[in-house]
Amino acid sequence: MAALRRALLRLSLPRVRCFASARRPNSLFSPLDDFSERHIGPDDHETATMLSHLGYNSMDAFVNETVPPKIRISAEQISNTTIPPFSESELLVRAKDLGTLNKPYKSYIGMGYHCAVVPPVILRNVIENPQWYTPYTPYQPEIAQGRLESLINFQTMVMSLTSMDIANASLLDEATAAAEGMVMSFVSSGSRKRKFLVDSGVLPQTLAVLRTRAKGFDIDLVVANASLAIGDDALRRELCGALVQYPDVDGHVKDFSAFAESVHAAGALVVCATDLLALTMIKPPGEWGADIVLGNSGRFGVPAGYGGPHGAFFAVTDKLKRKMPGRLVGRSRDATGKPAYRLALQTREQHIRREKATSNICTSQALLANMAAMYAVYHGPIGLQRIAHKVHGFTQVFKHSVESLGYKVVNETFFDTVTVKVSTAKKLHDISVAAGINLRRIDESHVGVTFDESVSPSNLVDLINVFATASSSSPMSLHQLREPDGLALPSSLVRTSAFLPHQVFNKHHSETEMLRYMNHLVSKDVGLVHSMIPLGSCTMKLNSTSSMIPLTWEEYSCIHPFVPFDQVQGYHTVIKELEQDLARITGFHSTSLQPNSGAAGEYAGLCVIRAYHESREEGERDICLIPLSAHGTNPASAVMAGLKVVSVKVQDDGNLDLGDLKLKAEKYKDKLAAFMITYPSTFGVFEDGVQEACKIIHDNGGQVYLDGANLNAQIGLTNPATCGGDVCHMNLHKTFAIPHGGGGPGVGPICVAEHLAPFLPSHPLMPLGEKAIDAVSAGPFGSSSIHLISWAYIKMLGGQGLSNASKIALLNANYMASRLSGHYNLRYKNANGRVAHELLIDLAEFDKKAGLKVMDFAKRLQDYGFHPPTCSWPITTCMLIEPTESETLEEIDRFCDAMIQIRKEAEDVLTGAQPRDNNVLKNAPHPMNVMTLSDAEWNRPYSRRTAAYPLPYLEEKKFWPTVSRIDDAYGDLNLICDCPSVEEFATT
Repeated sequence: MAALRRALLRLSLPRVRCFASARRPNSLFSPLDDFSERHIGPDDHETATMLSHLGYNSMDAFVNETVPPKIRISAEQISNTTIPPFSESELLVRAKDLGTLNKPYKSYIGMGYHCAVVPPVILRNVIENPQWYTPYTPYQPEIAQGRLESLINFQTMVMSLTSMDIANASLLDEATAAAEGMVMSFVSSGSRKRKFLVDSGVLPQTLAVLRTRAKGFDIDLVVANASLAIGDDALRRELCGALVQYPDVDGHVKDFSAFAESVHAAGALVVCATDLLALTMIKPPGEWGADIVLGNSGRFGVPAGYGGPHGAFFAVTDKLKRKMPGRLVGRSRDATGKPAYRLALQTREQHIRREKATSNICTSQALLANMAAMYAVYHGPIGLQRIAHKVHGFTQVFKHSVESLGYKVVNETFFDTVTVKVSTAKKLHDISVAAGINLRRIDESHVGVTFDESVSPSNLVDLINVFATASSSSPMSLHQLREPDGLALPSSLVRTSAFLPHQVFNKHHSETEMLRYMNHLVSKDVGLVHSMIPLGSCTMKLNSTSSMIPLTWEEYSCIHPFVPFDQVQGYHTVIKELEQDLARITGFHSTSLQPNSGAAGEYAGLCVIRAYHESREEGERDICLIPLSAHGTNPASAVMAGLKVVSVKVQDDGNLDLGDLKLKAEKYKDKLAAFMITYPSTFGVFEDGVQEACKIIHDNGGQVYLDGANLNAQIGLTNPATCGGDVCHMNLHKTFAIPHGGGGPGVGPICVAEHLAPFLPSHPLMPLGEKAIDAVSAGPFGSSSIHLISWAYIKMLGGQGLSNASKIALLNANYMASRLSGHYNLRYKNANGRVAHELLIDLAEFDKKAGLKVMDFAKRLQDYGFHPPTCSWPITTCMLIEPTESETLEEIDRFCDAMIQIRKEAEDVLTGAQPRDNNVLKNAPHPMNVMTLSDAEWNRPYSRRTAAYPLPYLEEKKFWPTVSRIDDAYGDLNLICDCPSVEEFATT
């Protein structure tokens, strides 16, 4: 009897879950913290269960029927021999060792970058907190109210400091934001006026990005002293806009009010690049006539990180709001009439317009924007003024001190930057570097010095004594320095208007209050810490803690992007190894990490193709063939690169129409530049004809751009080069585990075949060969600091782990497809009945028969504790579902159970058991607080008072959205970024 009881007890206990690849170590000395065991969700038993469910007895048999044999690569190409794996502890030791190769010098280089002081409460609770960095873009507002509110704070902060009418929720960096401003100016002129004036005081990296972007739109850049050049009548007749830097790169603070009047008189727009901290002291651009104001918010508490990522800000006058790129957060109302936030005016997101777009922006820097917003919330207007006055005061003390040593400071007006005339700049740089100090290298007789809040009194003394040594003067001490009287700013440009008067910026100044506010916001959102986020084409996989840890180490986070190369050998080793590994994975020759989003990678790859054709004196090739199924950024990127889009048909089974492709390739063979294709396709299948399609393009003189958004399905099984591509981009924030951050950051590096390698993006601070295209982002290596995450991910998985991850991603998706196919219409699969790493289910029948739309299913899925899949794309009536390799069988089954239960609820509507217009999918009001219901509450009949629907099969993870349904029908979106919304609701 006792034995029977023990047996029954064992049967009643849940199965103890094993590691994904629990293997006996090769020896006693082998590490036990194998990363692949932690990253890959299903263990061996779960893997076998799913394979058996699909009718296979081995993983190889399954893969052979999923991936076309003719594009398969040998297992040796991506293996532990080609990419040896590190354990988690080994990786952290290596990262620490490489970090010691980065010299911790104090940099006063400026040029748009500063060593920000990150308040510890923000460091620990935002950038190091997976509740903030694992969510997706807030397209589902009911489960994103926290970060939407924080982004409203960011927008309001920018509007208040710049005195502009409206601001977006961040762009990629200052240089690309300036390029967006230039194109807005061009479009606002009716695309007729083609001259854009750039002041000589604009940052050099911004000018380089402008040159790249201007080429695609055939805009003529005129670089000159803007205040003088605007007097040229010939220029004024053709002028669409002008860009000024305020303060400029050399530190001058100029009055541009008369200049703005002249530009407006010419019918053009004024674009101003500025600095948020400076705007606490100087007259904001909105008060002297700027139409577009932009810049880098990084000095508001975001680490320098050798170039980023940082959130750019972008603000415009009211008349330009519908032309502004990027995302906007606005205040609306939920189904019960209560205030709620959601993304606003989404139909003006340019990439939705495909080839009619003027921008390919489809992401932002949400995590970094939220950090900047929290910095402003924590310090408030008084705290920001204190920081600004200290920075300005240190700059004044420095100026007076070096002038007393015989130097000439060029600036009469400045905020935090001065330019010093010296006899021999090289001598001064040699002395400064020997002292562990970096100055800006301008020319042989000038150096630049920029201050930020990280500069301490002892740092200031050390800096002054570099100049004392160079002039053979006696060193100074702190007690010899005197505090300045007054300001080094023109009286007409001293700010007199108040800023940040809103309650949210004037309340949370103790750490206790700040901590509670941040956690209050994040408690409203759903991220990977709560449940699977099965967004198709987004690859929401694990963002491992071990790969995130080095990100905020001082040896990586506090480095200026323009320091001499010999000071960042650790970073360059990481970058070089990542470039090599990505080239190996894709089968290509070379890599550029500069593009700082997937869409930026598309744009960069197409610019490289255009440069290649031009080098062969075939510049007339300007036709880009793109399937109708492609993501909207594909045609938008092609237009930005100066190409003309011709669409290619897709067959009823989802495959590319090779006949139509051949017809159009031959029709345009003398002008064919490129063909863009996503593989596996956006319909979730490996197409058999990909190599044939690429051959058609090559036979007609074109190049193939293979969109790497779905690379997670390929690694170790096939690669873009084998498929026939010449260039591809990858999304490091998808395939290689950089967090999505609630809407950014992202990285979109490109890999190219050998014949395209000479054309990869250059940078003014890192010039390449004469064939290289100009820069596509502000930093030489884009968002350098987060390259560490993908580098760590690849190194810890190793070649075999990377291959296994792709196999499990395919298996999870096919198991899910099998479970759901009996309840929903699985739209596309291959001849063997297999999908790739994602699946497309079609809900059209429910709309026709019961009025239930895709979004009704999505909102109901939130009630079950899940973030909805990708909705209404690539087909408006479909959901695109991608589970990734990180999810266990238990979580996949839980999601499938929820979808099947919702299907039963939909059946009640179809049969009339529930009303068509008032049922659990359409009108389920949600309680206003997150709660876990007791079993009694959970299982009782639905009550309008409690809004508790019976969901008896769910045993745990009972999560409710924090607001009721938010939809077009419930709220007017004219209330965008209005200040009262922040003041009234941010702290309730």
